[in-house]
Amino acid sequence: MKATAKAHPIQGLVKYHGMRDEELRLPYHDSISVCTAPSHTKTTAEFDPALDADTYRIDGEEVDGRGAERVRAVVDHVRDLAGIDHRVRFVSENSFPTNIGFGSSSSGFAAAAMALVEAAGLDMTRPEISTVARRGSSSAARAVTGAFSHLYTGLNDHDCRSKRIDVPDDFEDDLRVVAGMVPSYKETEAAHREAAESHMFESRLAHIHGQIAEMRDALRAADFDRAFDLAEHDSLSLAAATMTGPAGWVYWQPTTLEIFNAVRELRSEEDVPVYFSVDTGASVYVNTTAEYVDRVESVVADCGVDTRVWGVGGPARILDADEALF
Repeated sequence: MKATAKAHPIQGLVKYHGMRDEELRLPYHDSISVCTAPSHTKTTAEFDPALDADTYRIDGEEVDGRGAERVRAVVDHVRDLAGIDHRVRFVSENSFPTNIGFGSSSSGFAAAAMALVEAAGLDMTRPEISTVARRGSSSAARAVTGAFSHLYTGLNDHDCRSKRIDVPDDFEDDLRVVAGMVPSYKETEAAHREAAESHMFESRLAHIHGQIAEMRDALRAADFDRAFDLAEHDSLSLAAATMTGPAGWVYWQPTTLEIFNAVRELRSEEDVPVYFSVDTGASVYVNTTAEYVDRVESVVADCGVDTRVWGVGGPARILDADEALF
């Protein structure tokens, strides 16, 4: 059977850092994110008994090495769940630049999990499918449930899964994300692998539970300033732990800092509701509201970067057969 799915990437608001189990990709602590749209990944998967081997293509290129291993981890788990051993044909395309800090692995593995589960004939809820996507990328679990979602930590699939956070509709509708694109290759897996070796990691663990509770409360209350001020500070906390690991990863570029400063000037000098956020990478999410988005995008573009404007994206979903990639 063949199926096609679409998923939106996530912006981490309270980000996870480090994994207690690399194979199952079980994070040390909870995390919260928001999906960004219309940026998306579309994936078509087909289990075919006539195939001799799995084939994986992303954005027109054959996937091998570590990338293929990560896809295979999701494919093999679906085969185990479905009790089948058919080979798979897998084709995926992204609508936005990948590997520069905008969550392409989250939408990629969310769309993969959704398509593979459907193609295998499994009947699973989105929180259940989030545990499949998590085997490719922990952030992908939240891209499955979509919009504002919370990935709970745990030692098994029953506990470590994503659930949607109920947020007022007008709050979701009003959010605008200006993406400031700063091309710079990143190595997210390596940063997660050595996270616990930073002397600041224990400090992050000590405050992260309170941060999660504050973020959930701010989102439910539709308190824009409180929610995205928390996200801005969490970005700095994540960077501190990343930069003080053994490899001393420094992802930010001069343009990254220029955008930070421009955002803070807008906030202090023009009273614009605007906050920056970064995941693992040099590119910047700039969060604001519909009323101010044109002004914010103009200022971010003046920093010499390409920009895109995104809203809130929904959960991963199955597409009609005529939208298949093959």
